[in-house]
Order: sequence, then C-alpha cells, then structure tokens
Amino acid sequence: MTAPAAHLLIVDDEINLCRILGKILRDEGYEVSTVQSAAEALKTIAGETIDAVLSDIRMPEMDGIELLERIKQQDSDIAVIMMTAYPSIDDVVRAMKAGAYDYIQKPFDNNEEILLTLQRALERRNLLERNRYLTEQLESRFGLGNLIGKSPAMQQVIDVIRKVAPTQSTVLIQGESGTGKEMVARAIHQVSPRRNHNFVAINCGALPRDLLESELYGYEKGAFTDAKTAKKGLVEVAAGGTLFLDEIGDLPLELQTKILRTIESKEFRRLGSTQSKQVDIRILAASNKDLEKQIRAERFREDLYYRLNTLQIRLAPLRERKEDIPLLVEHFVAELNTTLKRRTSGVSSRAMRGLMRYDWPGNVRELQKCIERAMILGDGPILEFESFGLPEQLVSGAPTESRSDQWDQSTALAYRKAKEIFERQYFENLLQLNDQNVTRAAHASGMSRRHLQEKIRQLNLSRIRSKS
Repeated sequence: MTAPAAHLLIVDDEINLCRILGKILRDEGYEVSTVQSAAEALKTIAGETIDAVLSDIRMPEMDGIELLERIKQQDSDIAVIMMTAYPSIDDVVRAMKAGAYDYIQKPFDNNEEILLTLQRALERRNLLERNRYLTEQLESRFGLGNLIGKSPAMQQVIDVIRKVAPTQSTVLIQGESGTGKEMVARAIHQVSPRRNHNFVAINCGALPRDLLESELYGYEKGAFTDAKTAKKGLVEVAAGGTLFLDEIGDLPLELQTKILRTIESKEFRRLGSTQSKQVDIRILAASNKDLEKQIRAERFREDLYYRLNTLQIRLAPLRERKEDIPLLVEHFVAELNTTLKRRTSGVSSRAMRGLMRYDWPGNVRELQKCIERAMILGDGPILEFESFGLPEQLVSGAPTESRSDQWDQSTALAYRKAKEIFERQYFENLLQLNDQNVTRAAHASGMSRRHLQEKIRQLNLSRIRSKS
C-alpha cells in the first residue's frame, strides 16, 4: 500500500507565486493547498492534516515569523520553511529561533533547491514522528497501558502503581504464578524517574546458589577456577535503574543477608573482592509464596521481609476477576494478529462463555497461551470453543448453539463494518460540532490531535479545504 502524499500549505499574499509554486509541487506528487494570509493558514492547519508549510516572511496583518510561532504552538511537528525576497540576518535568526527548518530566497533560481529543502524537512519530520511512535510503543508495551482490566482489583493495582512509581520505596508484589508480577514491576519502572535506565530481572528460584550469587554481584578475575576475567553482576548492570527479584521466596538465606545489606546501605561486593562499591538502585521483589509462613518456617528472614514490604501489591488470580477476561482476550487477539500475521476478529459467544466458566489455574499467562493456540489451530475470522483445547466438561456444559448464537456470530462477522460505520458517524459529528477544528475536536474527544488526524485520513472524511 502506497503511503499518502505529504500535504503542503503555501502561504503568500502573491497569488501568482502560489499558483506557480503550487504547480511545481503538485507535479512532484505532493498534495498542495494555498492561502494568501496568515489567518487563513491557521484556520487551514486547525481543520486539516498539514505536513509542511512554505510561508512568506513579509505579509500584511501578521508576518511569517509570528505565523511560524503560532504554528509551532498548535502543532510542533509541522515542518516550516520560510520564503523571502528581502533576506536579512535579523529575520533569518528570528525564524530559526522560532523553529523554522530553513529559508529560501525569492525569486527562485531553480526548482531543485526548493524540492531538496522540502524533502529534507519532511524526512526530519518523519524521523521525529517515528521516534515518538517508538517511545509510545515502549510505554505501551511496558507501561500502565499494558495492564489490562476494568475489575476493581485491577483498577486498585493501577492506582497504587501510579502513587508508588515516583518514589524510591521498595515494593513487594505477591500473587500466584502467571498473574503478571513482572509486568507490574516493569510498569512501576517505566513510569518512574528511573525509566531511562536499565530494568534488570532475575528469577531467584531458577539458578543454584553459587551461580545466583555471581549473577547478582559479579566477580573479580581469579575469584574461582573459571573466573578468567572480571564480570559485572546484575546489581551493577541495574545501576541508576531497577533490580527486580522475582520469586524472592526461593532466595537462599545467605544471599538474603547480602540483599538486605544492599537495600539498606546501597553497597555490594563482587566475589573475590575486598572492597565494597556504592550503587544507586531501586529494588522490587515478587513472590508466589506466603512469605510470612516462610518466616515461621525459618526459610525467610523477617528483617528482609519488612524491608521489602514497604508497600505491598497483591495481584488477584484471574478466577477472582473474570470480568477482565473479555478485555484480555481482545488485547491478546490484537497482539497476536500482529505477531502471527492473522486477521482474527474475536471469539464466538459460545467460546466466550466457555472462557468465562474456566477457572484458569495458570492465570493470565495460561489465557494468553490458550488464545495463541486457538489462533494457530482455528480457521476463519472467529475463534470457536473447540480451538482452545479447554477441558471437555466445559464443552459439554456449554449450551448447544441456538439461533441466538448464530445471530451473535453473524454480528461478530460484521463487527468490522459496524465499527467503521459508527466511527464515521462519530467523527463526522465531532468535527461538525467543532466547526471542522481538529484541535478543538481532539480536545473534546480526549484523543491526541495526531491520533484524530490519522482517523480522519483512514476514514476518508470530507473536510473543508482551502482552494488553490
């Protein structure tokens, strides 16, 4: 699919220049609008998606530099190139300080200079947009946006994360296996002041004691037979960031003492070294075990428990928050459509009833794998119950498919079309109510201006355009 042509806006009070320059740019495949005043330009930008502006500097009422400043306030991503027949150092400096990409002197000696400058400006704009997109994806992947759930239990977890993330406090995350303890830890890190540093996770129950100690604290050359070079431990790797100790209930008692010292004094010592080092890290921990029982059984240090337990987050098992299952299913289907290159619309009503009856001993992780299995094995856009591989009693316990089930499936098959019709009506009304002003419409809808502009493009909505 070919990317849409960049939409350019020419602003100049000379009509002939607008016509000539407009033809040059249209011949190169650009979509071009032209206006003869700064006020018209601002109105056009408010109602349309503009990628770049070519503006004269000297215009009546509002000059090009004031227009540039107003454009940057409205949408800082728009590339602005200034044009002038009377270049002056002061004007150029003011324009560049206000955020202009470049300036071109009129009359134009050749078209190549205009086209090359414009191409570079658009490339820079696309690069900035791409970087922002990647940042948003990162935050979406590991931030609060990936904690799915409308249940009171999940909303409480999200509320606690928002409150504790900006602090330096240790947090103990408790919950059964598969409830998403590491996802919560990553979310805390991602919305904390430490998000630009490393998030380092280690499963304390997955490694033998000797290997676990060297992984955590590193070692000096010659510390043991195979230590031919010095190696940093994960505590050092996490410097400035967050160290997540998963399943800390499995940590050997000797290492519990060392971890306690690291938390309290921010110090550690590599194996084979006689010198302690300072390290600035935040420690988060998680366990699927009852640590208070572990303390009574003398398998976990009481002082470490209270040091870790400054604040505790308990993740409810999925069987206790089944109202979140439809949202989780929708989320996993969307994710897997991308990774598996599928076009699955969702699950049948009969399948959803089966998913809601199952108790999910493996929690969210089991549900995710179940959806993945069904999408690999299932045929068609709708996932049926038989594709999920759930226990037979759920199949036999599910009511036989009735006429209402068939109606539900037909509705599900038409969902994409129904969604498009709804979105078209919604966004047309939204723009009409806001006099085609995209900025006001975005604010009214709670969407970002860029997101709303993309929707307008996707739906091919008719918009008021300035005539050439």
